[in-house]
Amino acid sequence: MSEKLTTVLMNFDNQAYSLLNSYLEELDFISVLPSSFNVKDDENLILKKYPDIVIVNVSEKTDYILGIVSKILSVHKMCKFIAISSDYSADTVIKVMRVGIRDFINSPVIKEDFLNSILKLKNQNNIVKDKKSRVISVFSNKGGIGKTSIAVNLSLELANITKEKIALVDLNLQMGDITTFLDIVPSFDISYPINNLSKMNSEFLLNTLEQYKDTNLYVLAEPPSLEKAKTITPEQISELIKVLRETFSYIIIDVSPNFDKKTIATLDNSDMILLVTMVNLPAIRNCQRCLSIFDKLGYNANKTQIVLNRFMENDEIKVDDVENVLSREVYWKVPNNYFAIMSAINKGIPVSIMQPESNIAQSYQGLAVKLSDNILSQNFAQKTARSFEFNFMSLFE
Repeated sequence: MSEKLTTVLMNFDNQAYSLLNSYLEELDFISVLPSSFNVKDDENLILKKYPDIVIVNVSEKTDYILGIVSKILSVHKMCKFIAISSDYSADTVIKVMRVGIRDFINSPVIKEDFLNSILKLKNQNNIVKDKKSRVISVFSNKGGIGKTSIAVNLSLELANITKEKIALVDLNLQMGDITTFLDIVPSFDISYPINNLSKMNSEFLLNTLEQYKDTNLYVLAEPPSLEKAKTITPEQISELIKVLRETFSYIIIDVSPNFDKKTIATLDNSDMILLVTMVNLPAIRNCQRCLSIFDKLGYNANKTQIVLNRFMENDEIKVDDVENVLSREVYWKVPNNYFAIMSAINKGIPVSIMQPESNIAQSYQGLAVKLSDNILSQNFAQKTARSFEFNFMSLFE
């Protein structure tokens, strides 16, 4: 590859092309290939020259343009796209992400945002493509709060949106029920890879985890008995997560609601913890206790994000009240839709499949978009190294 990054501006009128080209001329590492101002000609140019970066306008004929982008990416997989659009709705962002574009800029373009996106792609280009896996644990120390629904639907939406391999792991070892939520009977459960960690490679993992229908979601089920659950150690959990990172881009873990060494091993090895609560006093009090324990465990504020489940706008307790009590901003709100979620659970079908237009399905979709964006841009907390000889009971003093 030459020192300069070859770039194509696709589907812009003369005025927008001239403006963006003038911005790019300020960067000495960019070389812009001339445009014919015809989308099909630009497509042919891209598939002939294999540029490093394509900047594409998706404001109009969005589906048509994204179809062309999808075709290009199926051939030129290393191409980096930046989408520009005057429509910044969730629907458009999700469509853009589903074809494989991770950078989205609102129009009219702000010069600083535009150049920052180019610089980010330059930095990515200087690194061998070896995208780090991210582990996101869904946790609450209170049962019946809805964390499994969040873990299941979030995982499926991440698989649909990112097109990358997602692992959904049930580490609620004694009372897990992800398989019930998805109505699947896996060939293997978590005890199998745990007992074969030395043999694990990507092919072994993909054959061991249960692929959910025709998606990129792979499920690692809870053990079938309490006896098997008891034999799993914190050290094995840490090693399992390490192995999963080598194959999956995103690992979503449904964590046991109990604070024990296995739970702490899971949380220590997580890049982010979605701490799920509801807007009522007992749940908020439990959330406070969790945050206090997380502080004692040495987790910084970036690692834990608050998710309000079964949220209603007309609740007596407002979001501002929750944030004031917890001294934390609320990261996401999942709306209360009892009938949609219970119908989905009873049928063993994720609500995002059963009722994709419902407010709760749309919320899960939005959460997946936000997380996938943050995974690319935010600095995650450092994972915590810990000897399991530490004084466990000191966490509750």
